[in-house]
This record gives sequence, C-alpha cells and structure tokens, in this order.
Amino acid sequence: MKISQKERYFKVLEWFQNNMPEAESELNYKNPYQLAVSVILSAQCTDKRVNLVTPALFERYPDPFAMSKATEQEIFKYISSVTYPNSKSKHLSEMAKVLVAEFQGVIPKDTEELQRLPGVGRKSANVIASVIYNTPVIAVDTHVFRISRRLGLSKGETPLAVEKELTENIPSDRRAIAHHWLILHGRYVCVARKPKCEICGLTLFCLHYHMAGRADLHKGGTR
Repeated sequence: MKISQKERYFKVLEWFQNNMPEAESELNYKNPYQLAVSVILSAQCTDKRVNLVTPALFERYPDPFAMSKATEQEIFKYISSVTYPNSKSKHLSEMAKVLVAEFQGVIPKDTEELQRLPGVGRKSANVIASVIYNTPVIAVDTHVFRISRRLGLSKGETPLAVEKELTENIPSDRRAIAHHWLILHGRYVCVARKPKCEICGLTLFCLHYHMAGRADLHKGGTR
C-alpha cells in the first residue's frame, strides 16, 4: 500500500496512541538529578544494567552536592559494571561539580544549558529535557534512528538529520512520548538483527516491511 509521508506519520502516531497510550523511560529515578545520572550511565549500556547499579550509587550520593565532593575513583566503585566506567566516573564527578557551581544543583531546562554538563550531549540533553520538563524535543538514539528509517519516517543519514525530520512532522505535544514509543518498539519488536514483523502492528504502514515483501515476491517467494 503506497501512502504519503504525511499519512504515514499520521497512521504510525495513531497506532502508538491507541496501542501504547502510556510510555515512559525504563530507567529508575526519583528526581531530575537521578535521571541525569542514569542517562549518562546509559550511554551504550542497557537500562537494566544501569538500574542495577544506581540504587547503591544514589544511596551514597543522594544529590549533586554529595557527588560533587566524590573523586572519580570513589564513583568508579559503584559503576564498575557498566560500559566505559572510567570515562563515566569522570563525567559524573565533573557533571556534579558544574551542576553545583553553575546551576545551584538544579538540572536546567534548556537543552543548550544541559549540554554544558560533562557527559551530556545533544541526545542526552533531549532525553532529560523531554522526560523531566516535557520539552517538545526528540532524542534520537540507536533505536529511534533505526526505527525511523525502517518505518519510512525519515531518510536521514545521521541522528541529527533524523531528529530534524521527526521534529518537523511530529506535533509538539507528542514529541516527548513519541521518543518513548519509538525506543520501546525498537527495543522489543523492531529489534536490530531480526525484526519481529509477525507481531508488529505497524506492518501496514512500514516501508521496510513492504520493501522486503516486494523483494520476496520478486524472488518467487510469498509473504
């Protein structure tokens, strides 16, 4: 079924709204500081692993003021099982110091200001701002990048290009939750190596599915 780009966006968002009306981060956190720390730790690491190490970390360093006094080596002891613990220990130590010195310990709302925090890039800033403050921005991680291109929502070759296209086509009041829709769909259904098309409710609107189907038919197969 050939549909316009505008209709594809409408159908995809409608399906998510009807089938996944509530979607949120799978990181465990109780306040903006804890989310920021968890997001930094989650870079190239699973949320499940991050959630295993943060309880003890937050018990020892319950706020940025406490963490700002910790050394990298002290923080490392609590996060040694995540990916890249050395660099993340440094980022957390420096992030807490900047947060205390420049923002009085309060996680800023502005994405540009968020990126002044060590360990927080554009994607992480968008995650923090959208989750905490419901800022209408789209965070493009590997899942969002993959899903957007597979569904046909974007032809962007870079995360920034995909972010811009999604931002242009997704209404501002849906951008924050759309980030979670796409991540969760990529994490559990449209997985990287072998997408589970047989259980996906978006196949009717999915460019990848129909392109694959045409390829199968061309080879004499069925779909």
